[in-house]
Amino acid sequence: MQKSKLSFWQIWNMSFGFLGIQFGFALQNANVSRIFETLGANIDEIPILWIAAPVTGLIIQPIIGYMSDRTWNRLGRRRPYFLAGAILASIALFIMPNSPVLWVAAGMLWIMDASINISMEPFRAFVGDMLPSEQRTVGFSMQSFFIGIGAIVASALPWMMTNWFNISNTAPEGEIPESVKLAFYIGGAVFFLAVLWTVISSKEYSPEELKQFAQDENSDPNSNNSDNELISENKLFKNGIIWSLTGIILFALFYFFIFMDFGLGTFFGGIILFGAVQIIVGLLTKNNKTENGLVEVLNDLYKMPKTMIQLSYVQFFSWFALFAMWIYTTSAVTRHIYGATDTSSALYNEGADWVGVLMSVYNGFAAVMAFFIMWLASRTSRKLVHSISLVVGGIGLLSFYVIKDPNLLLISELGIGLAWASILAMPYAILTGSIPSHKMGVYMGIFNFFIVIPQITAAAILGFFVKNIFAGEAIYALMLGGISMFIAAILVIKVDDKN
Repeated sequence: MQKSKLSFWQIWNMSFGFLGIQFGFALQNANVSRIFETLGANIDEIPILWIAAPVTGLIIQPIIGYMSDRTWNRLGRRRPYFLAGAILASIALFIMPNSPVLWVAAGMLWIMDASINISMEPFRAFVGDMLPSEQRTVGFSMQSFFIGIGAIVASALPWMMTNWFNISNTAPEGEIPESVKLAFYIGGAVFFLAVLWTVISSKEYSPEELKQFAQDENSDPNSNNSDNELISENKLFKNGIIWSLTGIILFALFYFFIFMDFGLGTFFGGIILFGAVQIIVGLLTKNNKTENGLVEVLNDLYKMPKTMIQLSYVQFFSWFALFAMWIYTTSAVTRHIYGATDTSSALYNEGADWVGVLMSVYNGFAAVMAFFIMWLASRTSRKLVHSISLVVGGIGLLSFYVIKDPNLLLISELGIGLAWASILAMPYAILTGSIPSHKMGVYMGIFNFFIVIPQITAAAILGFFVKNIFAGEAIYALMLGGISMFIAAILVIKVDDKN
């Protein structure tokens, strides 16, 4: 018994919800820094305020992955999470631009990102569930297409509100412009409706059918007897102590002798917490209390397939670059290219609107290139396509430093768009061939660790870099992102790509 190949329109329907998900992410990426600055945040505080997003993902994604692997009701396995996340995220999108003060906006970012992750993480596992191996690259490329289309419109919405409908893009000091508010309202509606379409139009294989598929495919070639073997409590205790002590020592070193802020404190606190989790799991293992999600997720983390480990390094440097771009493009463009520092000025808001257009362009180009890189990968290799795409993306980020005409940045965004299309498809297409099908959800959640950890790292260190090393010039954060893309391009060459 094998999974049936799905038609173009079946893959279209099961991926359509990503249109709404990307409306949420694109509005967040293009406008949250602007909202923070409007509500009084200093430039070096922006990464710290953004840290809520990756921390939320680090917590939510493995939990949702673990739960969705074990869910089955009238809506199915993954679709209940699609719908629940869409409802919560849509509400958050309506509230976010009405934040009266900075701390409310930071809290809404936390809630909004958690809600989006509830919908998004099961969508990745959905492709692995529903498509045979030979169609998975198509499935992830289709998701990339909808991500690009959603972001084209969502990123440019404030600009469209102003230039097409004459809605003001300025407001009194400390208030969010009406154009941004309307963009978020539209985004909330699209998010819910797009996900609802996937929920209604798609079906899922039952747990019994998925089990039969695995058995008929040689009992899943990625499964082995070690699935049931637990990591020893001694190893967990040892590693937990090492991680905790490392975090404590680094925290004390930076606090007393170097520099400490909320971002670095969160980063070191995360190291300590990971050590503590390993010690707790060691205690549970020692007392034979292993029938719980915490023990299973940590054991799966220890047992990651070789390909997944190799991809984790690629993901780290890729997403470090992306996060640097998302949190600092507005500041870099408005200051380095437009020469604007007053967030209430018309010139600043013109530059901030143009950033939305730039984000729209790279996402639009990614939507087009999603199908091209799928075709190219079928004739060369996924690793080669991904490596070249990352190099081109790195060049695009570095070019922001030398370009002075805002219109020429559109060319830079084409390179970033190619990298974005590949980042959204190739690592996942490579990954699904290396992980057990019965753990698709939890491993997709764990894989997202290597998306959020670099974001936490960027949020922890970039504020310090911009303030103390880059003399407040955000453009250098983008250049650091370009270099990070180059490193990822080199690392992907060594990945073991299994089909």
